[in-house]
Amino acid sequence: MQAIILAGGLGTRLRSVINQQPKVLAPVAGKPFLYWLITYLQKQGVNNFVFSLGYLHEQVELFLMDEFPALNYQVVIEDEPLGTGGAIKLCLNFCNEEDIILANGDTFFELDIDAFYRNFIETSSNCSIALTPMQHFDRYGSVTITNENIITEFNEKRYCETGLINTGLVLFKKSVFEAKTSSVGNKFSFEKDFIEPNISNLKVTGFITGGYFIDIGIPEDYQKAQTELLSIFAHKF
Repeated sequence: MQAIILAGGLGTRLRSVINQQPKVLAPVAGKPFLYWLITYLQKQGVNNFVFSLGYLHEQVELFLMDEFPALNYQVVIEDEPLGTGGAIKLCLNFCNEEDIILANGDTFFELDIDAFYRNFIETSSNCSIALTPMQHFDRYGSVTITNENIITEFNEKRYCETGLINTGLVLFKKSVFEAKTSSVGNKFSFEKDFIEPNISNLKVTGFITGGYFIDIGIPEDYQKAQTELLSIFAHKF
């Protein structure tokens, strides 16, 4: 399976704790966060990677060469921020598979990728988003789904007592994405400019599971990851 990893973010909210490093290289339990993400995806059967890089990309390239010299991967560098959709579009030039898994380089979600992919195929989805239930949150948007787990709406960030959030792990069909975004230019959002405008004519499903989820984008959750992520790997891998 082939994965695109979005790893070009500026990490503005983490500058106070990681200084001049890309967010994906922020140290977590003695290793860069990206180390844990790649290792986890490898254990789940992902064997081909395309990394979308931007800010301080040289550091990420050196990390990959040093830490994963045998990894099958390509690096795609944005000369300017293109948005999630634009970054994916650029990466697809290096993808030779139809079904692509997408992950954010600053987010970890524990799920069975084989089960996720089987559900994607069995439901004939064009796009499937891994969702997890969350309580008392305002940092994430939520989604509305039908009884058949078809996503019908993306809700803006606001306080919710309970809801389903997008974990950042997505499966999508390369040909469908390219067809639907052929006229939107090079700078656009995956969610706002690909999924949402086509929600009525794309089959976008949600795959709901309750695995461990962490987004290290703010200092509080970055500190939580220091012990929690290591515990996940120690107990399950």
